[in-house]
Amino acid sequence: MNYVSWKDRKLVARDLKTIYRAATVEEAERERVEFVTRWNGKYPTIGALWQRNWERVIPFFAFPAEIRKIIYTTNAVESLNMSLRKSLKTRGAFPREEAALKVMYLALRNVIGKWERPLKWKAALSRFTMLWEDRIQQAVHT
Repeated sequence: MNYVSWKDRKLVARDLKTIYRAATVEEAERERVEFVTRWNGKYPTIGALWQRNWERVIPFFAFPAEIRKIIYTTNAVESLNMSLRKSLKTRGAFPREEAALKVMYLALRNVIGKWERPLKWKAALSRFTMLWEDRIQQAVHT
């Protein structure tokens, strides 16, 4: 969205959603072609980016829709990374690695209190359990 003017952002975002919310790779490919046809005149960079990275996007469609929703909703991960970077950056240099780990521990402890479950988490957890039951059970019991 860095390449899109503010007045077009909602329209471009709507059209991009049709690509990554498609049910199959074939449908996503059709939606990508339609996106490029519609927006290539005004924003050719976006279509080129999708084309260059298409091989990296395709494996995403191997997952059920519930899991894909969790995968492409990365706000929680980005927020956590930002919190950790902020806590480390404001301290400058650390005398030992243990000091940096302590700061990260305290930052995580503060952030955990603000966490909320992602939307549609129960449906995704159900799918995760169907695909990787042994991993989920191991994580629950640790």
